[in-house]
Amino acid sequence: MQKKVRYRLAIFASGGGSNAKCIIDYFKYHNNIEVVVLVSNRSAAGVLDIAKSHNLPTEIISQSELKEQDHVMSLLTGHEIDFIILAGFLLLIPPYLVAKYPNRIINIHPSLLPKYGGKGMYGHHVHEAVKIAGDNISGCTIHIVNEKFDEGRILLQVSCQISPLDTAIQIAAKVLKLEHTHFAKTLDDYIMSL
Repeated sequence: MQKKVRYRLAIFASGGGSNAKCIIDYFKYHNNIEVVVLVSNRSAAGVLDIAKSHNLPTEIISQSELKEQDHVMSLLTGHEIDFIILAGFLLLIPPYLVAKYPNRIINIHPSLLPKYGGKGMYGHHVHEAVKIAGDNISGCTIHIVNEKFDEGRILLQVSCQISPLDTAIQIAAKVLKLEHTHFAKTLDDYIMSL
């Protein structure tokens, strides 16, 4: 009997970790894909508690350490990582890492790119910009990572209606619901298609 292929994921996250939790839960009993480490650039990030509650190893990488190719690659090869998943990771992925993992770094962004993407456009900044612009739809984008913020090939975009009465916080809640519904499944479909 042929051994099943296993794809090993590293989740990179900077914040509370609700998307990371959805991904960890989704792949917990998957036959071919598993999350094996959570990496954060913030030692106080809430996502670290989520990882610990799932007995998932954690690593802290500072912004300066992320630029140290030998250090980061040693960490990733030590965990035999096949894919890097950005779930609210706020640092730009350096070019060496994009080159080492071509088409194997995937991000989720809380807008319908190319709108409201780029440096400084994350979290509440995005939802406030959507509110100020008076848009009647928003959503999320799941995309491959390249050397620039939010410019890689799009795998999936999902939208939701916004009321003029919605606050930025209410917009954020609608978009986050889409992220929780679609991110892990899109990762599964993409990874298993390769």
